[in-house]
Amino acid sequence: MAETKTASAQTASAQAHAETAIEDLGVQIAALREDLSRLSQSMAAVGQGAKSVVTEEAQEITERVRDKVREEPILMLVAAAGIGYLFGLLGRR
Repeated sequence: MAETKTASAQTASAQAHAETAIEDLGVQIAALREDLSRLSQSMAAVGQGAKSVVTEEAQEITERVRDKVREEPILMLVAAAGIGYLFGLLGRR
């Protein structure tokens, strides 16, 4: 009979330990979800920042090209024809 009480006490202890572990696991999962949410928000912010930087750079390069074409239209026409010719040669291969 003493063995039965000891066995049931061990089972109750093991069950309490398992319940505590399950609760801890639930808390850890909630923390991971929160961390993932913050990480996705940070990544979205980084993406927006990169997008704005690229957009600004593209606008700046476009303005430079427009200014160069206005300053030297003949040279730019020759350069465009040369680039087109090179692409044509590469396209034949």
